[in-house]
Amino acid sequence: MHWPVHSWVVHVVHTSRPSGSRTDTCHRSRHVHLARPDRTPAVSSVAVVANTDLLCTPSEGNEVKSTSLRRAAAPGALALSAVLAVSACSASNEEDDDAANTASVEGGDELSGTLNGGGASSQEAAMEAWRAGFQEATNPDVTVNYDPVGSGGGREQFISGGFTFAGSDSYLEGEELAGAEERCGGTVVEIPSYISPIAVIYNLPDVDTLNLAPEVVAGIFAGEITAWDDPAIAEDNPDAELPDLEINPVHRSDESGTTGNFTSYMDATASDVWTFGETEVWPDVGGEAAAQTSGVVSAVEGGEGSVGYADASQAGELGTAAIGVGEEFVEYSPEAAAAVVDASEQVEGRGDTGLVYDLARDTTEEGVYPIVLVSYHIACLEYEEELDAELTRAFLTYVISPAGQDAAAENAGSAPISDTIQEQAQAAVDQITAG
Repeated sequence: MHWPVHSWVVHVVHTSRPSGSRTDTCHRSRHVHLARPDRTPAVSSVAVVANTDLLCTPSEGNEVKSTSLRRAAAPGALALSAVLAVSACSASNEEDDDAANTASVEGGDELSGTLNGGGASSQEAAMEAWRAGFQEATNPDVTVNYDPVGSGGGREQFISGGFTFAGSDSYLEGEELAGAEERCGGTVVEIPSYISPIAVIYNLPDVDTLNLAPEVVAGIFAGEITAWDDPAIAEDNPDAELPDLEINPVHRSDESGTTGNFTSYMDATASDVWTFGETEVWPDVGGEAAAQTSGVVSAVEGGEGSVGYADASQAGELGTAAIGVGEEFVEYSPEAAAAVVDASEQVEGRGDTGLVYDLARDTTEEGVYPIVLVSYHIACLEYEEELDAELTRAFLTYVISPAGQDAAAENAGSAPISDTIQEQAQAAVDQITAG
């Protein structure tokens, strides 16, 4: 299924909160992670469902004015929480939206215009938070469009000029890198913006926990292990009541960075079983094909005995396997995923604007979850149009900022990039300009 492009236009009125007043409160999902205490709080919480604004209860003593948010409704749209940096929540929507003051970027310069991008569907939940937070933090007259067509489609449309920026779960290489450099008239900017575990999701209602060794994961998706009560699975799950049920492995039908990261893991840890190497296009080994992350999740949800792989933020209520690492089985978490990046080497020869990593998939370090994706934002170092450069530079600055990373963590369960990576990425983004 291809979700439509979502866009927001946000109007905010800032009001002061009296010193010592209590914080506005909202209920949050158990899947939402609180911001880290050592960072600037992302914001008060607002949930958006279709075209309805669901606002927080205001603190006593606050002078409250209206906050409005218009969003294009779409089937399957995720609820957005904890991403709008408002000073107070609305007690009334009776005031005219036209009375709202526009926010300004740092330095006092207002931005307006449209920024078009697309790519990795794994970024979709984070992108909702980034777009809304960016628009409130900078200028309500900026519209950011993001089409989750998949990493391959995003890179292709960036190279052709259809997108001003792209999201991709793998970095540019070979002909694609050359094509991007030609499109940009020189240097390409690639910065990591989103670190997330890839979950092995399964639909077995009576199995609450599932341990899978690397060679078992590879055997399932290579079509060599075909039943859930196979001895190879049972050996690592002595307390589980594994059913005598056929395994239905679900994979991406589109060119996918998530697929590339998942097959890279199997190639690094069980190449004698997974003999197809690292690839973003699923090889001809059977199983059920589904388009984009949402399609894989829906297919697994719809068929008992199904198993698939997806960005962990999209796993929902499905079971997720603990993965064998050394002598232990590790469940996914943002922290365990980020640990892989810390143990990985940056690719050499890409300059100070190409911050890309070869991930240590075969690590045996304790507490590390090895099936992980590092999703990148791809942009030109130099654009023909000044507006494209300004909007791209401003948006990427927000994405990699502590506020942007906290917003993604809250809405998508991702791991924030490290302070070192953030500083390097900001130095690269600062160089974006127009020719």
